[in-house]
Amino acid sequence: MSASRADAVGLPADWSPWRAPSPLDGRRPGPADLARASAAGLGRDDVLPYPTDEESAGRVRLLMVGINPSPWTVAVNAPFARPGNRFWPSLATAGLTDEVVDASRGLSPEDERILAARGIGMTNLVARPTARADELASHELRAGGRRLLERVRLLRPRLVAVVGVTAFRTAFAVPRARMGAQESDALSGWPEEIPLWVVPNPSGLNAHETVESLAEWWRRVWAAGGPSSAP
Repeated sequence: MSASRADAVGLPADWSPWRAPSPLDGRRPGPADLARASAAGLGRDDVLPYPTDEESAGRVRLLMVGINPSPWTVAVNAPFARPGNRFWPSLATAGLTDEVVDASRGLSPEDERILAARGIGMTNLVARPTARADELASHELRAGGRRLLERVRLLRPRLVAVVGVTAFRTAFAVPRARMGAQESDALSGWPEEIPLWVVPNPSGLNAHETVESLAEWWRRVWAAGGPSSAP
């Protein structure tokens, strides 16, 4: 049995997907779609069991925090959607999902149900889309860190994993932070009972990592969250 099946959080019988589907009706975005997504400056819907943090509180085993969405992600309203990103393959290799999710055309209702049932949530530090994370200003990341702290206090996830150590250092003013488990007392106001990890960026631009090495990080993070039980 995979780790994801063994540790599912569970959902009420009346649960249904709530996120908006891709506005592109199942097709991949073209250049014009990407340009519109960039110009709009808007993010994507978070992946959470319910539309609000209040409703989702206590139902998230692992909150994954990306840096910011790419135009492709915004165009199809799905996280880590750009082809070549190793995020979804690494989750499948780690056993957090049973197969590789193809988010390039958006998430299906079945994908969303699986993620919600397993207590996997996803958000970003910054909502503004860019082609590269290094196009963000420091003040945007710092503001994102403050917002994340407020949301974590409300959401009460079992564990938080930020994807990308460089952005994490800027967002939380910890220039010497390394990947792995963080000392929560080093971050002012972070709830000490909620473990915080930093894992590598799965972007294809990060040549130091492979799908397998990223999967090993997710195995460690998932295990650090402890066993789950249905609410």
